[in-house]
Amino acid sequence: MELSDLYSDKILDLAGNARQPPRLAAPDASARKTSRVCGSTIEVDLVVRDGVIEDYGHEISACALGQTSAAVVAREIVGTPVDEFRTVRGQMHAMLKANGTPPAGKWSDLKYLEPVRDYTARHMSTLLVFDAVEAALEKIESAESVAAGS
Repeated sequence: MELSDLYSDKILDLAGNARQPPRLAAPDASARKTSRVCGSTIEVDLVVRDGVIEDYGHEISACALGQTSAAVVAREIVGTPVDEFRTVRGQMHAMLKANGTPPAGKWSDLKYLEPVRDYTARHMSTLLVFDAVEAALEKIESAESVAAGS
């Protein structure tokens, strides 16, 4: 498979027509991730209430693969329970690194990224949004555990 084969019409459509959610004015947490391989970056903002992601914003500078992942996340994350998001993140890591099956349901457009599995150098940019959201979730949980202990 040629690298250009990764950039299917569906990938280019998802990346090119993505809604860009604005950064949040008062997020519970923000996190920034950068791919050392390609220089793609994303910064995400989250608001979480009662275990559900209530609001999301991001600023991204990434290749079409990173933009596609971020587009699907931006479209689907609000209203998603934290546990469900973590399951999808795990499925994405498994899909790329362990021949796992793509996420299903409202996350099924992520299946178009399955060919990235054969291009290890592209894994990080494809997973960037998932790892940034996870880092923000960990900040929120850490703050909550500190608040609970005081």
